Amino acid sequence: MRIANPIYDVVFKYLLDDEKVARLVLSALLGKEVLELQFRPTEVHQVAARPDGTRLLVLRMDFAATVRLEDGGGKRVLIEIQKARSAWDVQRFRRYLDSSHGGRNNVILDPDGRRQVIPTVTILFLDEGLEGLDVPVLAFSRHCLDVATGDEVRTSDPFVEALAPDGIVVQINHLEGLRRTGLEQLLAVFDQGRKARFDPHFLDIPEEHFPERYRDVLYRLLRAGAEQKILDGMDVEEDILAALKDKVRESADLRQTLIEKDQALAEKPRILAEKDRLIADLESRLSGS
Repeated sequence: MRIANPIYDVVFKYLLDDEKVARLVLSALLGKEVLELQFRPTEVHQVAARPDGTRLLVLRMDFAATVRLEDGGGKRVLIEIQKARSAWDVQRFRRYLDSSHGGRNNVILDPDGRRQVIPTVTILFLDEGLEGLDVPVLAFSRHCLDVATGDEVRTSDPFVEALAPDGIVVQINHLEGLRRTGLEQLLAVFDQGRKARFDPHFLDIPEEHFPERYRDVLYRLLRAGAEQKILDGMDVEEDILAALKDKVRESADLRQTLIEKDQALAEKPRILAEKDRLIADLESRLSGS
């Protein structure tokens, strides 16, 4: 089956704009069933942040969800999804959010009218991945420790839960060929080793090898590949990335030119001193002859 490639932001957003599909994907990533899901405003931020003057592009999608706990109960969480080319972009993007927006609004009123901070789970999709780590999916979470004993202290206190987010990192560039778990089988739709031979806008995924419970994800991406608006969006994204790469190359060439100029200027005093020495030596010889 030929599906639209979700490495493109326009396809990724289209995929998760469908509530049923989003619940399937998020349940697989969280390892917990998402019982309810509400979309929050979706933002694409373009921020001037790179030292070379180029602009980073980060897609951010937010959801308010209720997940099923092991005891059968439910828990309210915020899910923040960010998709970027690299961890560098995400880091600069988060600093931008903190400085310009003052952080997210993750406070709700409970049934008694009291303000409660909702814990946040951050899910990062990175095209390039993290340096030195070839694990396709990483999970990290807070640990509350008794400092005196070093023992872990389990608590569900809302204040503690809101101190730092749990998180998941999907390294798209390390997904190729790995199908060890149900999650990795689902994430096959991001496997760039499946690119169509003559068109990177599409991936070829064998439907018969794809888990049946996740087929709606596959079909959603199949529909994306048939929508002209999505195809045009992929072309625009490619143009933007090509322009960024050109700027990076131009900046690198300029930096190299400046380095060579600085080196030449640093050598100039030595060359002039050598020239003066040769002239003095020649004059000495002429005066002695």
